[in-house]
Amino acid sequence: MLRIVPRIFSLLQTQNCVKSRYRYRTLCSAVLQPDRASTCPVSVSKPMLGQQQHSGMDPSLYTAPPEVRGMTCLDKEVFSQTVIVPALRVPKEVLNKLVKSLKKVALQRPGIRRVVEVEGSDDDRLLLLDPASVSSPSSFSDAEAEVLRSFGVPQELQRYELRLTYDNLKSEEVLRAVLPEGQDVTSGFSRVGHIAHMNLREHQLPYRNLIGQVIMDKNPGVTCVVNKTNTIDSAYRNFKMEVMAGEENMVAKVRENGLTYEFDFSSVYWNPRLSTEHERVVALLKRGDTVLDVFAGVGPFAIPAARRGCTVLANDLNPESHRWLQHNCKLNKVERKVTTFNLDGRAFIHGPLKQELPVMMKGTASVHVVMNLPALALEFLDAFRGLLDQGLSCDVNLPQVHCYGFSKKDDPQKDVVERASASLGFSLEGLCSVHLVRNVAPNKEMMCVSFTIPKEVLFSSESTQTEAIEEPAPKRQKCEETD
Repeated sequence: MLRIVPRIFSLLQTQNCVKSRYRYRTLCSAVLQPDRASTCPVSVSKPMLGQQQHSGMDPSLYTAPPEVRGMTCLDKEVFSQTVIVPALRVPKEVLNKLVKSLKKVALQRPGIRRVVEVEGSDDDRLLLLDPASVSSPSSFSDAEAEVLRSFGVPQELQRYELRLTYDNLKSEEVLRAVLPEGQDVTSGFSRVGHIAHMNLREHQLPYRNLIGQVIMDKNPGVTCVVNKTNTIDSAYRNFKMEVMAGEENMVAKVRENGLTYEFDFSSVYWNPRLSTEHERVVALLKRGDTVLDVFAGVGPFAIPAARRGCTVLANDLNPESHRWLQHNCKLNKVERKVTTFNLDGRAFIHGPLKQELPVMMKGTASVHVVMNLPALALEFLDAFRGLLDQGLSCDVNLPQVHCYGFSKKDDPQKDVVERASASLGFSLEGLCSVHLVRNVAPNKEMMCVSFTIPKEVLFSSESTQTEAIEEPAPKRQKCEETD
């Protein structure tokens, strides 16, 4: 009798019936219900009182009950329901090998066993299948069908009633069921230790506490969920945030490229999406090189550079960043290789950097200046104009600069080169390389321009040292990433 089901479904498909899924379910129930006991010798779980039951093999597997729409306080029990999924009856002796071959179509759900017992049989098991992949015996690929034949398993689908609860649902399914229809559903976040950091849109804010609870429930290890508000501190590179769910412990511990960092996420800036960029720049360094990190943060460039055998001078204006930078140097046992400063970036260039640079340039090791403050760093390049006395302008080891900037132009590479050239008062055309770091937002790229500081700039008679040396005051602006 079960062989009739795929024929019915095939017929409905060929007739291009708009309500084919509904009719398919109805016909399946009519055909299969009278003699279910004889055709499905399976332990069938009965739906519990108050639960919905779907009588057909729904390719979407789960359809949320209408009462969850608009929910702002999470009620997990309301999400429970019973669904029907396809299954294959498989002899125990070939089960393990068969499961490996059918892993692409086997049911994969949080907390759900895809192999279940068959009532009254010790020799067979049921392998539950994903209804989105398998709706009829013809759904199996040629390779999968051949495997079934080789193990002597009939391509006959059986129906299994499966109880789904909130714990078996994915975060996207829960949020899609709760948020108003037709609006964007977000389940993406940045993970910073035990903290999940989200950027919610305006229409999602009424549901922020529920969203936070769902993210915490569905992601082991996340014990705090925060939402970024619309205030950015451009000077200190941290942002205002609110706790949506969980504990209010903002001190995070993260691992990046084999190193450990600890910091107060509410007081400093950390972007987990930049680990590849940190690794790329550090790979350019050699043992014995010197690194001058103008906007060091909590040390994602400075500390791995020190571990690589470089001498590092690391600076940050934010007192909290400076404190955690020192902490992380000790944590990673590089405090003897890193000298830290708590200065404005321009003051660092005109002070410690200017003082140490002449000696560094007389050596053979490379000198690297890292300027990772993409919202402002390009504007700081003018601090290198006339930085050193012209009497030092001999054959010297000129420093290499890696300066970051955002661009919203159609040609971001051209844009950052032109802006860097304007700040230096010297054209870098053909004298630099530009690396696309990442796409920050639609039509907004983060770029890194690398170049050797020209002699004409470093030993120029023009100097900006008499200008104001403070970084701009914090600005209120739209909610955007600053790193």
